[in-house]
Amino acid sequence: MTLSDLRREAAQRWLQSLPLAQPETLAPASADASFRRYFRVRYGTGGGTAILMDSPPDREPLEPFLRVQGLFLKAGLRAPKTLAEQAQDGFLLLEDFGQTTLLQALEKTSFAAEPANAFYQAAQRALIELQVWSLKAGRAAIGVLPAYDAQRLRDEMQLFPTWYLEKHLQLCLSDAEKAMLERTEALLVERALAQPTVLVHRDYHSRNLMVDAHRPSQAPGILDFQDAVVGPITYDLVSLLRDAYVQWPEPTQMDWAIRYWHDARAAGLPLAEDFADFYRDFEYMGLQRHLKVLGIFARLSIRDGKDGYLKDIPKVLKDAQQVANRYLELAPLARLLRRAEGTVSQTVYSF
Repeated sequence: MTLSDLRREAAQRWLQSLPLAQPETLAPASADASFRRYFRVRYGTGGGTAILMDSPPDREPLEPFLRVQGLFLKAGLRAPKTLAEQAQDGFLLLEDFGQTTLLQALEKTSFAAEPANAFYQAAQRALIELQVWSLKAGRAAIGVLPAYDAQRLRDEMQLFPTWYLEKHLQLCLSDAEKAMLERTEALLVERALAQPTVLVHRDYHSRNLMVDAHRPSQAPGILDFQDAVVGPITYDLVSLLRDAYVQWPEPTQMDWAIRYWHDARAAGLPLAEDFADFYRDFEYMGLQRHLKVLGIFARLSIRDGKDGYLKDIPKVLKDAQQVANRYLELAPLARLLRRAEGTVSQTVYSF
């Protein structure tokens, strides 16, 4: 019997101790890139369901999840509430937001402009609500979270040369290329740390937002927030508009970014007065994330045997190339990306 089988049996025994849970209905709901697993279980007498989170304590302690869950609920967001818990064993029974992620809803409509626009505006409103709350609550509230500091930002970008370039593509970098990457990392870190800081979800994208296809303007249910940090204000918007799984035309991305910038400023968030300055921050923050994600997807394949993420690499690489091609100071990085993957012909907008 495997460890996962043993944990499933332990979860079923715990569910049997709950008055309304029906452990025989336990069925896989989803999985993510970590060691956590999720199951859907019938709960209550009215045909309702709940989500069982299986989070092995030695691999994925529940404390970070519970800490951030509390902050999101205080901010008024739709984070899943806890119905029951067995924290010492790594089990939570959570509110169920249904089976439709934003990505699935978009796929069902073949990425039609509507309701996509309504979904994204709802997600941006929720994001602004979170950011406004985090500034009002102040460090006393969100200071319990780790800072997205220079070391963390650099460590993430190091995944790009280590796992993507060297181990995945088996490229041997020259000393000049290594030095260039260090300069680029320093530039991206400097730009990120100059931004206002708020509570950052870190994976605010189409696979972690639960929606109602019939009510696209409803605030999304928000999942997978346990890795939240205090960091740059543009990070979550980049995660949303340039996530690894959805490709929107750049004019569409820009329209949504303009809408966010306008609404966020109206809500009192300290964003740049000139949209061009804000968009440059957005792009540089996005490049940091793209480099990190390229490394993570390669590592998931090589180290963890999760090859499914490899199909998403071309989209992330295209996003990185688009930014690197746009700015003169990033031209050396653009050359390295072309050496790694070949030149990609694309139309870009410049300021």
